Amino acid sequence: MTSGALLVCLLLCGVDVGWSGRVLVMPGEYSHWHNMRAIIEALVDRNHSVTVLVSSSSPTVPHTQKARFDYHVFKVNMDKEEAKVIWSDFTHLWMKETDSKLERGFLIWRVMSNFRRLAADVCRSLLQNDDLLQMLGESHYDVLFSDPMMPCSDLMAQTLNIPQVISLRLTFAYTFERMCGQMPAPPSYVPAVALTDHLTDRMSFMERVENMLLYFIHTTVFRLNTMLTVDRLYTEIRGKPTTMCETMGKADIWLIRTYWDFEYPRPFPPNFKFVGGLHCKPAKPLSKEMEEFVQSSGDHGVVVFSLGSMIKNLTSERANTIAAALGQIPQKVVWRYSGKTPETLAPNTKIYDWIPQNDLLGHPKTKAFITHGGTNGLYEAIYHGVPMVGLPLFADQPDNLLHMKTKGAAVVLDINTLESKDLVDALKTVLNNPSYKESIMRLSRIHHDQPMKPLDQAVYWIEFVMRNKGAKHLRVQAHELSWYQYHCLDVAAFLLSIAALITFLWVKACCFLFRRCVRKTRPERKTQKSKNE
Repeated sequence: MTSGALLVCLLLCGVDVGWSGRVLVMPGEYSHWHNMRAIIEALVDRNHSVTVLVSSSSPTVPHTQKARFDYHVFKVNMDKEEAKVIWSDFTHLWMKETDSKLERGFLIWRVMSNFRRLAADVCRSLLQNDDLLQMLGESHYDVLFSDPMMPCSDLMAQTLNIPQVISLRLTFAYTFERMCGQMPAPPSYVPAVALTDHLTDRMSFMERVENMLLYFIHTTVFRLNTMLTVDRLYTEIRGKPTTMCETMGKADIWLIRTYWDFEYPRPFPPNFKFVGGLHCKPAKPLSKEMEEFVQSSGDHGVVVFSLGSMIKNLTSERANTIAAALGQIPQKVVWRYSGKTPETLAPNTKIYDWIPQNDLLGHPKTKAFITHGGTNGLYEAIYHGVPMVGLPLFADQPDNLLHMKTKGAAVVLDINTLESKDLVDALKTVLNNPSYKESIMRLSRIHHDQPMKPLDQAVYWIEFVMRNKGAKHLRVQAHELSWYQYHCLDVAAFLLSIAALITFLWVKACCFLFRRCVRKTRPERKTQKSKNE
């Protein structure tokens, strides 16, 4: 059989004979991992070879399970249970409302210290393991796909000398993006991410003053923190002065897990690509038992309630407050909750350890979504057009829900001061006021009206980087400038110096001419005086 005939047979048999590459993945945890896994599965579908590099202490990446891609587990000193405790302390930091200021301060210090210890353990286990580095180098990967939650992934890309694609959601005050990715952030209309409920892209004078101060505080804290912690670790590992932003800024593509249905309009560098909602897909049928419960809601419909993958239970008091509120609405409620069954749980509410959230939100009987504001859940609600009641907890969640509130698609409450009446009123507002449904449907139309699906775009840019050995032509020159060059302070100083010199010469010339004129007039006056005498 000739080669041409063989190719025709392969094509007729449906075998993909296209180009394939080798992808090394260093994932994040919790929802970050779920988001990256969708991209990994799509890469595997396109015949790429994928290896997920994960630490033995990872609490959520299921490296012991069989998958369509390969896991490579590297040993760290910290065990999985200890890592779980660190993450548990992180959630406890935001959920423990009875702590005194002193106790909370101590808990913050302990959480930050433990995270630094965890990061240092992972970095040293990765980059001071000669056998691991040799094995990875001999594998000749085409690209490193990573989440900043995995420490030192940028150092790994530099060590292996391969291009890097980063996956992330915009961070507090856009610190990673501004400081390391050179993303412009004019404080006049780009609000800093903070624990506020009023800063949007339309700010009054005093709000702009507040926004400017927030940027200054976030920038100062970020620089000091990285300089005293991460930069020291990077310098130790590299054996020469190295900063996190120096290495992270070398990333070829930044995949941002949002889109303009969510973001306020603002400038971005050309290597920032928006792929928000890449994990969303049409709803699948529910299980028989869950479908029967949903159908029993009649015309009132269903409310879906989930606080994400990290928060599985609540304090008894708070759980009872929420359960009592849910019992006062005519809708049936599907609640993801793993804690002790609340005493006030009503017949209209059913608790599950896990729920098919995307499938429930895509069900025609779903009327509202009670959410903590995680990016994945928000985008599932946008994708299926479900209005929200927000109970933000930590990290980017308050800012995420502020965006939804500003766009008219959500009512936001404070879970720490929540009363049953507050939740009932919020649900009635979202369920009975048609403007919330109209707003979320408008965002849903924007989300679906894209030239390329978000998942396809994410895969395209990873493949683009593999095909072209990087994407340095999209990386702005600002990375090579010092801070004073970036802000043109040297140019301003030069121009001010020229202006000062010209002003100085002008004043000197005027003084000189003035003195000459004075000297001329004085003899004339003396002569006139002599004649008069």
